[in-house]
Amino acid sequence: MDVINFIAGEPSFYLILAFITGLMVGSFLNVVIYRVPLMLEREWKEQCAELMDLEPVEEKARFNLLTPRSACPSCGHRITTLQNIPVLSYLLLRGKCAACATRISSRYPLIELLTGIVSVLVAWRFGFTLEALAALFLSWTLIALSGIDFDHKLLPDSLTLLLLWVGLLISLASKLVSAETLFISPAESIAGAVIGYLALWSVYQVFLLITGKEGMGFGDFKLLAALGAWLGYQQLPLIIFFSALAGALAGIVMIITLGRDRQIPIPYGPYLAAAGWVALMWGSNISAFYFHMSGLG
Repeated sequence: MDVINFIAGEPSFYLILAFITGLMVGSFLNVVIYRVPLMLEREWKEQCAELMDLEPVEEKARFNLLTPRSACPSCGHRITTLQNIPVLSYLLLRGKCAACATRISSRYPLIELLTGIVSVLVAWRFGFTLEALAALFLSWTLIALSGIDFDHKLLPDSLTLLLLWVGLLISLASKLVSAETLFISPAESIAGAVIGYLALWSVYQVFLLITGKEGMGFGDFKLLAALGAWLGYQQLPLIIFFSALAGALAGIVMIITLGRDRQIPIPYGPYLAAAGWVALMWGSNISAFYFHMSGLG
């Protein structure tokens, strides 16, 4: 209890602790982003073999988020604890494997640093509260989903549905927890989940009817439903607007600067996640400013 009181009474220490925790969580998120798609691929192959009555897939070593230990994909060198310190190890190793000197992607420390910064901003925004703890969980999951969708154009149900159910469940504590943004009422949470899913599902169906092509994946529907469950239906217009705007601008920039083929699909999940996080942090202020400027407030 004394430790909790000390952290609550020392804002600077609290923010430093949030940053360090964010760095460590970011290191774990790198594992999630890399391994979850591989775990799903193994599961799909096993299911296909079973359904088609094929020879069982050769049993391989246990592979999940905890096993085996992280290793260099080039030489198989097991990464030691000292070589796994977020950001710092990358700098000390000069971005290369300690055993074979193969270059390590700079994305690993960038995700760790991003998670640390996001954690500090959430801690600063919500203070030392249960709301901050919930907001951190939401933020970290959104970072993991963004990384996976960016790499594989995939939003795994294991993460989107987890986010959805947690959002619905914490709404049950709305009368027990005094909060400004999260812990909305169950009615707002359920309405947000339903409207969020149907909003993108409707766009998908109309686009499919007009063009005969799929404009987005079902994971996007589930992610917006999850954000609606956490933030309520009131924030959905803001999330949809900012995600569409960010996606359109990013697409234009990639076409102009990188010569990207317009027919190549762009993952929508990272933009939904970013817009959802903005709504989490400043959604009520943005909405209030809009209504004030439009004379509706």
